[in-house]
Amino acid sequence: MSFSRVAISSFTERPSLAALLVMSTVEETGGDAGPLSNDVLLVFYPFPERKEWIEHITNRFKGLRVRWVSAINPDHSVVKATDVATELWDGVTILSTFMPPPAELIPNVRFVQVTSAGVDRWPSHPTYQNENVRFSTSNGIHAPQIAEWVIGAWLSHQHNFLHYASNMKTGTWESPFAARIQDSTGRRIGILGYGAIGRQCARLASVLGMEVYAYTRGERTTPESRKDDSYCVPGTGDPDGILPAKWFHGTSRENVNEFLAQGLDLLVISLPLTPETRHIISGEQFEILSKRKTFVVNIARGGHINQEALQKALETGQIRGAALDVTDPEPLPNDHPLWRAPNLLITPHVSWKTDHLWDRLLDILELNLEKLATGKPLINVVNRKLHY
Repeated sequence: MSFSRVAISSFTERPSLAALLVMSTVEETGGDAGPLSNDVLLVFYPFPERKEWIEHITNRFKGLRVRWVSAINPDHSVVKATDVATELWDGVTILSTFMPPPAELIPNVRFVQVTSAGVDRWPSHPTYQNENVRFSTSNGIHAPQIAEWVIGAWLSHQHNFLHYASNMKTGTWESPFAARIQDSTGRRIGILGYGAIGRQCARLASVLGMEVYAYTRGERTTPESRKDDSYCVPGTGDPDGILPAKWFHGTSRENVNEFLAQGLDLLVISLPLTPETRHIISGEQFEILSKRKTFVVNIARGGHINQEALQKALETGQIRGAALDVTDPEPLPNDHPLWRAPNLLITPHVSWKTDHLWDRLLDILELNLEKLATGKPLINVVNRKLHY
C-alpha cells in the first residue's frame, strides 16, 4: 500500500480523534534501491513530523518508506496505537516508539528503536519475546537534561531555595545568619547505576568539587571495561570512566548496602527497573543512609523506592531530604501522603524534557538505520536477559 501526506481520518471510523493527527509517508525518492528498500519505518513520536528529516532520510536510504504519526493530541494527551488507522501499520518492519503497540499491529517488524532509556514496558510483549526482533534503547539522549535536574534539585535543597520561595509569598525577609547552607565541595555523590545519565551526573558533580562513587551491576576493574558503550551526546558524560574515585558492583542487596554505607551525601538512583531492582531502596537501606542523612534523588522509575519507607525516612529525619521525578504509581494520586512529606520535591516525570530531545532522538535513530543498512552492530542494543 502506498500513502502520501493524507489525514489519518481517511482510514478510520473515529475522525473526531484521528483528524487531530497527521501522518506522512514518503515513498522511494529515486535512484537505485538501497539495503533498506524493503523496509517501512513508522515513527510514532509525541511531536509534529519533521519534513526535512524525512526528506533527508529517504534521500540517504534509497527505497526506505517512512510514515510519521504524531502521537500527541492538542490537549497533550497521548495517542494510543489502537487510535491510529490499522492501514498505517501495514508492512511496518522498523518501528520507533515509546509505548508498545499491540503485537498484531507489527507482525513484520524486525527492529524497534524505543524512545526511552529502558524497556520496562516491553518484557511481556510477544514482539519483545521474539529473539529475531532486535531492540535498541535511546540511552544517552536524556543524560544532559536529567543530570541538570538532579544537580538542580540537590542545589535547591542545599541552598534552601524552596524555603525562600515560600517566604516570597508572605514578603518575609529572614536574617541571613539564621540560614544553614551547605555547599558541595568535598561532599560525596553515590551513583547507583553508572550509565549515561549517571556519568553526566558525575561530570557535573565533579565540577562542583564532589567526590564520585559509582555502582554497576558487573565488575569494572579495567580501563576498557569502564568505558561507556552507549550513545553519548558530544561533550558530555564520562566516556572513559575516569571520574569515579571508587567503583562498586554486584547484584545482591548486601552489595548495594556496602555501597550505601560509604558516607554518601547525595545518592542518585539511575538504574533500569527490573525484578531485582524493584524496591532496591527500602527500610533497611534508609537506615544505612541515616548515618550520613543522605539526600536521595530518583530519576529512574518509581518502583525502585519503597514509598512507605521513604515517607517514614523523611518524617523521622533519617535522610535530609529527597527529590523524585518518578513515583509509583504515576500520576501520583492527589491524596497520596507523599505530597505532604517534609523536605521532598516531586515533579511529574519531566526531568527528561528539553527542546533538544527530539533532535537527539532522531540522531540515534538515523545512526541505527545506518548500522542496519551497513550490517554493523547496532548501538544501545537491549540485553534480553537483563532487560536494558
